[in-house]
Amino acid sequence: MPPAAPGTALVTGATAGIGHAFAVHLARRGHDLVLVARDGERLARVADELSSQHGVGVETLVADLVDPDQLATVATRLADTERPVDLLVNNAGFGLKKRFLDNPVEDEVAMLDVLVRAVLVLSHAALGAMTERGRGGIINVSSVAAFLPRGTYAAAKAWVNSFSEWAANEYRDRGVTVTSLCPGFTKTEFHERMDVRRGDGFMWLDVDFLVAKALSDHDKGRVYSVPGAQYKTIAAITRVVPSRVLQTFQSVGRK
Repeated sequence: MPPAAPGTALVTGATAGIGHAFAVHLARRGHDLVLVARDGERLARVADELSSQHGVGVETLVADLVDPDQLATVATRLADTERPVDLLVNNAGFGLKKRFLDNPVEDEVAMLDVLVRAVLVLSHAALGAMTERGRGGIINVSSVAAFLPRGTYAAAKAWVNSFSEWAANEYRDRGVTVTSLCPGFTKTEFHERMDVRRGDGFMWLDVDFLVAKALSDHDKGRVYSVPGAQYKTIAAITRVVPSRVLQTFQSVGRK
């Protein structure tokens, strides 16, 4: 399947890390952009850079996806049939360094809201408009952690995988491609924001490689994108290694 003709792409969490890389790659492809993030000043700066460097239209939405009203504003934009969004990248997210009982429950609920509720609400809005038009795409940024017993973050990402696989099969015949992207450790701000040391070895992926592979897999209609041979191997191993054994490694990447 050849790459889709450039249209409008909406990216959440677009000012940093994987989301910013998606915005850059999509702008290079000629997509107009709708960028969503909490930091309005940084969002405006990124929008100006992409517009001037790539000659694409860039719209911004300042929104904290934990807030139901602000989430609804983004959903309304996705459902707008007068200004169709051709590709939704559900990227916004964060992790918590501590284990479940060491976190305030409010922090756990906020993480669940961003990783699960926002993906559900925005996918619902996008799928409604896309199936009506008979074309469109969604990339849900999940994690290799989804294949591992690593607490509530992994559980949320397992939901993203399950939902994405179902949606991919449910709406393929109506012209919509849904891909679940499962990154491993990636060289972005994500771990720094968790106050976790970022590595630079074999297990750490370059963000541009990650996003290029994700877009290539999505273009090919693949349900899952697991960039990096090391992470494909890990995903395969999790199918045969008992969960209780895998759980002994749950602290990896949290120091």
